[in-house]
Amino acid sequence: MPLYRTNLPQLADRLFLTDSGLETMLIFHEGYELNQFASFELLKTASGRQWLLDYYRQHAATAKAAGMGFILETPTWRSNADWGSQLGYTPEALAELNRQSIELMVQVRDELATSDCPMVISGNIGPLGDGYVAGTMGEAEAQALHAPQIRTFAETEADLVSAFTMTSVAEAIGVTRAAVAAGMPVVISFTLETDGRLPSGQSLREAIEAVDAATENAPTYYMINCAHPTHFDSALAANENWVKRLRGVRANASKRSHAELDEAKDLDDGNPVELGRQYRELRRRLPQFTVLGGCCGTDHRHVEQICFACSEVSGLEAAE
Repeated sequence: MPLYRTNLPQLADRLFLTDSGLETMLIFHEGYELNQFASFELLKTASGRQWLLDYYRQHAATAKAAGMGFILETPTWRSNADWGSQLGYTPEALAELNRQSIELMVQVRDELATSDCPMVISGNIGPLGDGYVAGTMGEAEAQALHAPQIRTFAETEADLVSAFTMTSVAEAIGVTRAAVAAGMPVVISFTLETDGRLPSGQSLREAIEAVDAATENAPTYYMINCAHPTHFDSALAANENWVKRLRGVRANASKRSHAELDEAKDLDDGNPVELGRQYRELRRRLPQFTVLGGCCGTDHRHVEQICFACSEVSGLEAAE
């Protein structure tokens, strides 16, 4: 049975870490040749499953040592019906791998979670297209294509589903409606460009308000990912109501644009210490940001620095 589906602990004030840029780590640090960035294929081999276990254990141990919670995001960013078909999987095979991803997260949770470090399991959902390019799919089609993966997660111990690198309002609405139909809490995380807008050109405010209006505020909360803090900092106005719907960030290590990252032959891992400080400043202004992790180009070093810097913020706030 899910532990937290009806009472997500990250909605309180305590901090929760999550992991880093899984796919870029696999490609640039480990030398994996991921077909279409499909990290879920590691679940098919014993060595791949072991690598994933070690990866999540290391991140979770960082959270545990700091007295933070941890969100276990499954390696299933590419295992929706659209990408699964392109990768040659039958619906049955894809569903089985999605179930196995949850089983892997349960193993880590059961090994490491404590009352001081609750671990929440999230079924991770990726876009139907490219996470850097504005989606063109309509709401109904997006709902239909995301529904099988979400229904599979609903039958497991997953506490929620989280849709990352959403590039359009229509797809975010489709994901949300599919999650509501399956009885799953849902988090929507938008990709942002260097100007703080979605690849579709909409502002973050417009996107959040449009999804909320179309779904009766159904997303549990929103996040930002796949952008550097310098790209979206000016887009966040602390006194506006829509900003209060944001609770987390998974930033890129690099300040490069998505076009530059697409063309790059090297990995720009930025400055982990500086990134931690930028998260700390973000939390000083917007303390509701309680879910913190990394995206493209980040690894354990970045998450450790985020943890260290934001633990300092928590300590200062407690002292005050």
